[in-house]
Amino acid sequence: MVSLQTTDTLGASVWRLAMEPSVVRRSLGFAVGVGSVLIAINHGDAIWAGEVGSKRWFQIGLTALVPYCVSTASSVMAARQAQIGTGIAEEAD
Repeated sequence: MVSLQTTDTLGASVWRLAMEPSVVRRSLGFAVGVGSVLIAINHGDAIWAGEVGSKRWFQIGLTALVPYCVSTASSVMAARQAQIGTGIAEEAD
């Protein structure tokens, strides 16, 4: 069973990794690159026709947010795995 203190430390460690400048830069790059492609595929017709209301803008924002979240989660999991492999995670927890 995981203690509350260990869980809090793990959460703080994950959050700290997610906020690392290199992770944020990488995730923003994926959000712009992949997000742009997804926006063009999913909303291109509406954008081209000028039919972009507040609901559509919200959907466009979510479309760009998905690759950001996926990239961040992947980077954090890889960093945590690397820490566990080197023993750093045990020392931090």
